[in-house]
Amino acid sequence: MDTLQEAMVSDETLDPPDWSDMQALSHRIVDDAVAYLKNVRDRPVWREMPADVRSFFSAPVPHEPASIADVYDDVARNVMAYPMGNIHPRFWSWYMGSSNFTGALGDFLAAIQGSNLGGGNHAAGLMDSQVVNWCKEMVGFPASAGGTLVSGGSMANIIGLTVARNAKAGVDVRERGVGAIPRPLRYYASDQVHSCHRKAMEALGLGNRAMQRVSTDVDLRIDVDALKTAIAEDRAAGFKPACVIGTAGTVNTGAIDDLQALAGLAAEEDLWFHVDGCIGALIAIAPENRSLVAGIEQAHSVALDPHKWLHAPFEAGCALVRDASAHRNTFAVTPEYLESTPRGLASGQWLHDYGLQTSRGFRALKIWMALKEHGVEKFGRLIDQNIAQARYLAELIEAEPALELTAPTTINIVCFHHRLDGASEERLKAFNTEIMLRLQEEGIAALSDTTVRGRHCLRVAITNHRTRRDDLDLLVRETLRIGKEIEAEALPH
Repeated sequence: MDTLQEAMVSDETLDPPDWSDMQALSHRIVDDAVAYLKNVRDRPVWREMPADVRSFFSAPVPHEPASIADVYDDVARNVMAYPMGNIHPRFWSWYMGSSNFTGALGDFLAAIQGSNLGGGNHAAGLMDSQVVNWCKEMVGFPASAGGTLVSGGSMANIIGLTVARNAKAGVDVRERGVGAIPRPLRYYASDQVHSCHRKAMEALGLGNRAMQRVSTDVDLRIDVDALKTAIAEDRAAGFKPACVIGTAGTVNTGAIDDLQALAGLAAEEDLWFHVDGCIGALIAIAPENRSLVAGIEQAHSVALDPHKWLHAPFEAGCALVRDASAHRNTFAVTPEYLESTPRGLASGQWLHDYGLQTSRGFRALKIWMALKEHGVEKFGRLIDQNIAQARYLAELIEAEPALELTAPTTINIVCFHHRLDGASEERLKAFNTEIMLRLQEEGIAALSDTTVRGRHCLRVAITNHRTRRDDLDLLVRETLRIGKEIEAEALPH
């Protein structure tokens, strides 16, 4: 091809050929988004996808272009109409935040700017560090501490436990590997600890058996005396006790370990003290309940989740490490292509030195914008509100003879079941599971279930700024209605 022919060929781009058409569609999308949230209470919490919608997701990769308006119509019809449901005021499954519109705008603007938060001298990097600093302040960590935004709680816990491993190994694990550790390390957590910690032990090369699950007391908190015994026995057997994991809000029931006692024991035994605060760390900003997490500020590392009680759109987790040098030394690698320069773009901090990702999304903006709009005090009040709502639900259950609480309600998680006279545990589980599934399928409410000390139960986790007390009244009424229906169906005709 000669020079003239080359000049006649247009270079391609992903920018739209007509920005005015894209602008009009964008306004439509924003209008639809406002209506989507404004009217969320009027829709089912969740609904099953019809077969034709499900088949839509089996289409092969597109080879030819389609109009962006048609693309959006596909999304509106097949995706937006069948959500998980966690933004709905009656979504209480597992443990989810319920997002917020300002945070969604922040996600949009972050994507428009397109910055990579691996590091560098630019505004997004400074905002990332600012949000980490705000998280330190919220849980009482010193300004000198290290920290990083990550995808969520599982990764935040892995960050903290990795720093603990390297700090307590007694050898250069980064250079020599875990096989060079002279005495096998031991980590300790309650028998209610989240499953992500097992994944962490495996990923760190220590293995599942490196984590001792310590028994819990009547309130499902780690038994500190049993912990002391486990540490002593491990030392005598030639292991090296390295880390105790305190849980600020267990996933099953919301139980909070005695963090002050664990901090003191960790100091006495020369252990790393890590707090899994993905559920409850931010109770530290709640005026009525902050005493429940007293001691979290003494931890060596903390994992927390802005996409839960700060209601940031997914994903947004945060790992904090008191010793910033230990944090950086665990992850930093500086090849020649990522060296700092005295001026220019590469003169900023390399944020990838504090975690596993070199490429990092701009997670901070959605958190920053919502905190600026509402202020941290409002988020604290919303946490207190959810805890009060859980206690209200517990009172409704206790007042209803057909229902029974199955675990203490410490914070915002309520475990209960519908009684069934004379039923075996197996039949009781099937009965309550059917209630849960019908609540979901009828679009009334989304609950999850679990097993606590061998007893199956339904579980309501209220991490939702849209929930009202009348939603909880409705839950109890509908649970009783469905229970009666199922019992009637089982009667002989």
